[in-house]
Amino acid sequence: MATLSHKTFGNESLEKWELVGHGGFGYVYKARHKGWGFDVAVKILHESVCPFKALCEEANCMDMASCEFVLRRYGTYQGCLPDGGTSIQQGIMMEFMERGSVQSLQKKLSGPPPWPLVFRLAHQVALGMNFLHSQNLMHQDLKPSNVLLNSDLNAKLADFGLARVSTSALNSNTETTGEIGGSYKYMPPEAFEPSYEPVRAFDVYSYGILLWSIAAGTEPYPMADYARVELRIPLGDRPLSKVFDQVKADGLEELIDLMTRCWDHSPLERPTFKKCVEVTENLLPKQPQEIHDAVGQVLKRLVQTVSPTSNRSNTSGAFNAPLQTPEQPTNDSVDFGRFQKIETSSTQDSACYSTKRMNNKDKAKFVDDNRAMLIQNVSEVMAIIEELGDMVHGETYSLIDAKATSREKMRALYDRTLRSGGEQVKAAFYDALKSHHPRLV
Repeated sequence: MATLSHKTFGNESLEKWELVGHGGFGYVYKARHKGWGFDVAVKILHESVCPFKALCEEANCMDMASCEFVLRRYGTYQGCLPDGGTSIQQGIMMEFMERGSVQSLQKKLSGPPPWPLVFRLAHQVALGMNFLHSQNLMHQDLKPSNVLLNSDLNAKLADFGLARVSTSALNSNTETTGEIGGSYKYMPPEAFEPSYEPVRAFDVYSYGILLWSIAAGTEPYPMADYARVELRIPLGDRPLSKVFDQVKADGLEELIDLMTRCWDHSPLERPTFKKCVEVTENLLPKQPQEIHDAVGQVLKRLVQTVSPTSNRSNTSGAFNAPLQTPEQPTNDSVDFGRFQKIETSSTQDSACYSTKRMNNKDKAKFVDDNRAMLIQNVSEVMAIIEELGDMVHGETYSLIDAKATSREKMRALYDRTLRSGGEQVKAAFYDALKSHHPRLV
């Protein structure tokens, strides 16, 4: 039977619990360790989704990959969650990253961070992935939400739920699971083949797409569902590099060259992370003050974002502008191909609604009133369902996941969950929708 290393902590060690995230995998809490005097994160996985054996595997992968650029595990949690009844829960206790993730940073900034910070994030992720591969591990789910940020916006890799011992580093005849992990927008073309067995080149491709996302300040292919990505990526389509054509930044040309080499169609042509580190190290600002100024600029912006008086105090209008200004891909087209865009039939430009301080009743009314529009335009259906967590029954999740198109998925979600879910469920759907499709609300 698998065992967990490190010490086990219970409720006697933790206080001031706060739910900070949830999804189909389970829940993440922030808690204060009474003896240590600082906050930790506690990740609780649904037993039905991730049994104890898988929890052990994730914990062991974190221990093997422990370094400055990978999230640190402090130990194991075992106890009864606050307001969670009397059942014993198992979880992983790890570092709490104050600034969320690259994904949450993109949303708060409404665009990319300053270039010195872009280059540092690119380098730190490469360092973490290089160490991971040196330990014969793969990540298999490298994306903005799994690159976490501490108080000084330094990056650490997280979520090893999909990590596996690298098949390219083994000489044994051990059978592989055949599972294809990761978010589909970050999966390489070969991963869409049913018989694909992941190797390290999988992570390198994901890193290339991640670099584009960090530099552009947005997700790739904003309106593309799984079926469209599965069709177009093997044909050679990639995120548009021309969004950077009007940008002048020292090192940007080298960064674009690296990302395009990483997302090469042939796994054999993609560089190793050791080679990536050699490139990203040269992109770091020559003057330390440049990165200090960039971090300070972003942190000030984040403080303004949460300040109730920030909009009034900013009379210049600069608060809503991105910190750097590459041409942003619009959400009314799918940005595929290095030199092309594939147009969609989306009509979401006409679907902009006021969202000022809506309560749950208002959100539920919006979801009810705009059923047809949402079925037509929502593409990130499964990502939204992941955020709804237990609000979507497991059987319903499987039924929706089996649908071929995003419209069919949305129609099933309305019929099976939203129609009878009440205000709380509809409000949660609205909040998730605002996160994934802000222009629809």
